[in-house]
Amino acid sequence: MALLLLFVLLISLVAADDDAFIGVNIGTDLSDMPHPTQVVALLKAQQIRHVRLFNAEPAMLIALANTGIRVTVAIPNEQVLGVGQSNSTAANWVSRNIVAHYPATNITTIAVGSEVLTTLPNAAPVLVNALKFIHSALLASNLDRQIKVSTPLSSSIILDSFPPSQAFFNRSWNPVMVPMLNFLQSTGSFLMLNIYPYYDYMQSNGVIPLDYALFKPLPPNKEAVDANTVLHYSNVFDAMVDAAYFAMAYLNFTSIPVMVTESGWPSKGGSNEPDATVDNANTYNSNLIRHILNKTGTPKHPGIAVSTYIYELYNEDMKSGPISEKNWGLFDANGTPIYILHLTGSGLVLANDTMNQTYCTAKDGADEKMLQAALDWACGPGKVDCSPLLQGKDCYEPDDVAAHATYAFDTYYHKMGKAPGTCDFNGVAAITTTDPSHGSCRFLGSGGRNGSFVNGTAPSMNSTSTSSAACYAFTSSISSIMIIKVLIWSAVFL
Repeated sequence: MALLLLFVLLISLVAADDDAFIGVNIGTDLSDMPHPTQVVALLKAQQIRHVRLFNAEPAMLIALANTGIRVTVAIPNEQVLGVGQSNSTAANWVSRNIVAHYPATNITTIAVGSEVLTTLPNAAPVLVNALKFIHSALLASNLDRQIKVSTPLSSSIILDSFPPSQAFFNRSWNPVMVPMLNFLQSTGSFLMLNIYPYYDYMQSNGVIPLDYALFKPLPPNKEAVDANTVLHYSNVFDAMVDAAYFAMAYLNFTSIPVMVTESGWPSKGGSNEPDATVDNANTYNSNLIRHILNKTGTPKHPGIAVSTYIYELYNEDMKSGPISEKNWGLFDANGTPIYILHLTGSGLVLANDTMNQTYCTAKDGADEKMLQAALDWACGPGKVDCSPLLQGKDCYEPDDVAAHATYAFDTYYHKMGKAPGTCDFNGVAAITTTDPSHGSCRFLGSGGRNGSFVNGTAPSMNSTSTSSAACYAFTSSISSIMIIKVLIWSAVFL
């Protein structure tokens, strides 16, 4: 029986427009889709400052007005043909969906379709025209500098993605890709790419290690090495981003940044998807957030982070396909978090979800000596007032190390404002929504005694959180492209 845990999301305060950011996608295939005002309330509570919509629904754009949240709006695939065939249709779309809402709604980007080349190939011949027509309409409204135009692409259009230095775009799409890249370069826009290490991992039939897909730390001898550049890759995400850079360079485009418009990991799957779990979803998304906001960059472009949108805000129960398709979300339709992200060490602003109270307790089965060491630290360097644990005091009973450690852990956790990493204690503590108060021993936040919360950087016990970590239909058969990729990955990892 799994308890639904309170979700905590960290997000950066953007210091400049060019800073890399983490955003979220907002899908609407829910049987009980929250009202736009509820969606925005959740975004504000979580301090989410960047969102991508899959349409330009007026009520959502109105709800986002005057929030400062930066919005990417989309032209749905079914409208791409019309926009790409008519300059006036594009102008009307911009007038109706952009000009009518800007600047109250902070629209920064227009995504023309989604994976058009691979999901709607009949619209491919007019895709670049659609980009140009939309940009011309923005230019006519004096908004071309404020709002960029691009189109999200599936990473599957990149062939021979490992080693990244040998990657190239599927040449059958060159008649579209070359003018598209010319457009992106001339307008200062970015290449939008959807990257799903989950699918790369699933389709590799065990060749790609799970840790490599999840951003987990790897020893140098386990990293994948590009023999041509001698660059070491410790995760699939970076390898795919660099593959995109090399593929663009192959076509002589070297100044277009990559933006990842979708990435994530499902928290639940069917019997044939054993790695679609809450722990893995937590690990992937936590590590992804940390990787982007710490400005780690990629081996090809170290220190240059790639802005990324997590797929997605809500679980979409009306999505067709396997069970995993319905379970990429960070929240359910009621706004209840699916899991608590592990973001120790990110050093960023914390946005606590205040809908439920959380507590920090000793893990069941934790080593007693480690618990005692953590308890000693909390009551010493951690500066927790442990006097209620003295004999005869309210929290003395039960007189065992786990109970006493729980009190000390939770007091410290609340004292530090529930900051990331303050409920770990070298792996012997965990966050729960179950109030551990008992008898006259009342814990902070339980409705009993009040504690004083401190904003700031928490002292460290050199703790490391064990982490575990969103989208389109999983293809049941491996394409010839994937077979080639599997053979290449086999040479790297086996």
